[in-house]
Amino acid sequence: MSEDRAIPGYTLHRVIGRGNTSLVWLATDARKQQVALKVPHSETLRVHEAAERFGNEVRLTLKFKHPHVVRGHAGMAFGPKAFLAATYYPRGALSDFLPQLPERRLPFLEALRVLADVTSALTYLHHQGAVHQDVKTQNVYVTEDGRAALGDLGSTYFTAQGGQTSGSPYYMSPEVYHGESSSSASDVYSLGILIYELLSGERPYHGNTYEELMVAHLTRFPAPLVSLNPQVPRRVARLAELALAKRAHDRPSADALRRALLSALGETPEDEVYEDPEKDEKAAAMPARQMGRHGPLEAARPPEAAAVPAEKAEKESRWNPFRRKK
Repeated sequence: MSEDRAIPGYTLHRVIGRGNTSLVWLATDARKQQVALKVPHSETLRVHEAAERFGNEVRLTLKFKHPHVVRGHAGMAFGPKAFLAATYYPRGALSDFLPQLPERRLPFLEALRVLADVTSALTYLHHQGAVHQDVKTQNVYVTEDGRAALGDLGSTYFTAQGGQTSGSPYYMSPEVYHGESSSSASDVYSLGILIYELLSGERPYHGNTYEELMVAHLTRFPAPLVSLNPQVPRRVARLAELALAKRAHDRPSADALRRALLSALGETPEDEVYEDPEKDEKAAAMPARQMGRHGPLEAARPPEAAAVPAEKAEKESRWNPFRRKK
């Protein structure tokens, strides 16, 4: 990093993450505490939409306070010294180490624990009136003792304000593929994909291009989860299958999944008590465009899409279905 992009108060050690819009450094702050320091590329700051998304991530990461949402310690939303200092997870994201595990699977109880933590984070965000929009293995960070936190809030928005719809092709719900606005039910669909991935070792839908993935999500149904992994309790399996319902109103809530997962771990699910974050929404969330609906799910046909390789699309930190190239 050049001197003009150095962040005052932090000592940078090595790059631990590299994306299309930013670099993530392992750094220490003035108190010698290790943090993950996310710094946007200069090019990101010159593109209005990308700069807004980074600013949104900074402000929401600092705003939300929950043990299973990545905690922000300090940050600057805009300008040449923009950055976000957040909790450092030595194991990294699930996507960093899942491919090296036997059958691409965590030990069963650890997988249940990680999923319970993620559903707890989503329950909290939905309670705050927010939609995450990008639940996937790349955005779930795991501690050394197997606890998880949901991060990367750049596309998160408050439903009362509206927001630009986006997502990742392997995890996007049918309504998002149809061009409709996302919702808490869209997050639950992405969570259902994640549950299948962690408990069976593979995602329920496959495709080599964006178009193939879209057709799979719109027209196919997953195999019963218990047939893929007989260890999965039937209640968890049933709710995971319902989470992948084609129609949003047929899906369970994140809290229903949280309760089922905690019960499977032998814990007594209780209502979570939340401390509401500061209520200055103007300072907490970026202004966002409200995307219109493109017709009901039952009546719409799959829209035309460019044959973008699925793996290439997945490498995008955020995939906006309204901006794909033709």
